[in-house]
Amino acid sequence: MQARDTRANDKRARILDAAIKVFAERGFHSATVAEIARAAGVADGTIYLYFKGKDDLLLRLFDEKMTELLAEVKAAVAQERTAPDKLRRFIQLHLALVERNPDLASVLIVELRQSAQFLKAADRQKLAAYVDLIADVVRSGQESGELDRNISPSTVKRAVFGALDELALGWLVGGRRAALKKTAAEVAEWMVRGLLPADGGTS
Repeated sequence: MQARDTRANDKRARILDAAIKVFAERGFHSATVAEIARAAGVADGTIYLYFKGKDDLLLRLFDEKMTELLAEVKAAVAQERTAPDKLRRFIQLHLALVERNPDLASVLIVELRQSAQFLKAADRQKLAAYVDLIADVVRSGQESGELDRNISPSTVKRAVFGALDELALGWLVGGRRAALKKTAAEVAEWMVRGLLPADGGTS
């Protein structure tokens, strides 16, 4: 029984990995279940044993990968001692993850926007939790006096995530020519400086 479950989990993981590759290369609308099955080394019908269809596959992929990303980023941010350093770490790690796995980034940033089912989905808690990490850092920094108390954490999280999303999107569709590491460091620095108290605070 355990061996059967292991094989099933392995097959499901192969399908998800294949979907990332096919969606990134072909685009969500152009990709077919048959292409994903072929890339995963399974029969077309096997896909439907695990997923309802292409849209469901994309949504499950998003949910599972966001769970992994949320845990990784949350743990990394927690290692930093000050709010400015936590925010710098979030920004730099977000763009580093894009550069490390461009196919996954392309699916999460570009292809999800092509799914009407995702856009209509009421439950996007994983994405909200990820973006809320920024607001949590800002609130903590305001309480400690490290960050300006006159700035709304909600506004900051939208501004920071929006800027990162645009940078990542531009890199993905623009040929991926420049390394994101230098960009991440520069963006992190000016974003953090803009949030420091007028008296300088702690950086």
